[in-house]
Amino acid sequence: MTLSPLSRSALAPTLPGHYYTDPDVFALEQERIFGRQWVYVGRAADLARPGQFLRADVGTENVIVVAGADGRLRGFLNVCRHRGATLCVEDGGNVGKALRCPYHAWTYRLDGSLVTTPNWRAIEHIDRAEYSLHPVAVDVWEGLVWVNLSPDPAPLTDQVRPQIEYRLGDYEQFARYDLGELAVGGRKEYVCAANWKLIFENFQECYHCGTIHPELCDTIPRFADPATFTQGYDAGGYEFADDHPGFTLSGSVSIPRLPRLTDDDDRRYFGMVVRPNAFLSLTPDHVIVHRFVPTAPDRTTVVCEWLFHPDVLAAGIDVTDSVELFHRVNEQDLGACEITQPNMTSRAYRDGGVLVPAEEVLITRFREWVLASLEQA
Repeated sequence: MTLSPLSRSALAPTLPGHYYTDPDVFALEQERIFGRQWVYVGRAADLARPGQFLRADVGTENVIVVAGADGRLRGFLNVCRHRGATLCVEDGGNVGKALRCPYHAWTYRLDGSLVTTPNWRAIEHIDRAEYSLHPVAVDVWEGLVWVNLSPDPAPLTDQVRPQIEYRLGDYEQFARYDLGELAVGGRKEYVCAANWKLIFENFQECYHCGTIHPELCDTIPRFADPATFTQGYDAGGYEFADDHPGFTLSGSVSIPRLPRLTDDDDRRYFGMVVRPNAFLSLTPDHVIVHRFVPTAPDRTTVVCEWLFHPDVLAAGIDVTDSVELFHRVNEQDLGACEITQPNMTSRAYRDGGVLVPAEEVLITRFREWVLASLEQA
């Protein structure tokens, strides 16, 4: 397909409206973005024991990641080699020692190799190795599991580390949060009637914060300033209000600071997108991880997990106050995207909208990444 050129005006342009609605654009994104790049699909902690698995939609494929008897994570297309039935119909669980097709009972080891089939003697002459499950590249970064459909992908760190360094300037500053050591203390899933790019763009500006995020602005007063993000991210983070020592709905603090953080990290918030489908929020005592799953041109599933130090959860400390703050932010953000999506088909938005300076640096960077990814043959 031919992608529409972007028009220029006094203000920087957004993508034209059809980029958020056109099934052909969505299909191209599934092929050239989610079908070629590393995509975040879940947490390694959920795959700690042999046989544990998760499944996820990645590009045009449904994949499974399973923990082997050797502890290694392996990924496969969730497709039986016999007649194409879905092997794992649940989103997660434990398959035991083997993957067994629920249709005709073809059975595979956890490494994807074919073990046996009903009436094996009738086809015992075949080479079982030729009927192994189709493999998918899997890697783990900071406790997060990523898959890549490309046959020979570049290392995962080549994709994610530059994005962290762009945001913070220093990777060690991020490493101190020990993301891979944290445990889930809260999880919410949302279905948003909006294109995934509208959500990603929303998460990269705070021009809207003073309008729709009263609780967040009470916590971080700088977010109420429409000029915030005019120069892009502030590498030093965003300070909490004097009367809000904690990143909680009440503003109070009941959770110890993460062990390796310093006084310089205290009372500060750092947010960052990690393309193509993650958003990280760093706070002094917990980390929030969003995962975005585009399911249609006008629909996106958003999974949000609140991660705390395991000792906090083991001690039975109530983390509801922390979870509730960003849950409200999520509902507000996704609601704003939902009132925007219907007008992406309007002739008023045929050539797109515009970006004020507070939006321009980060959203333009995202727009250029989208276009560059789609234009790659």
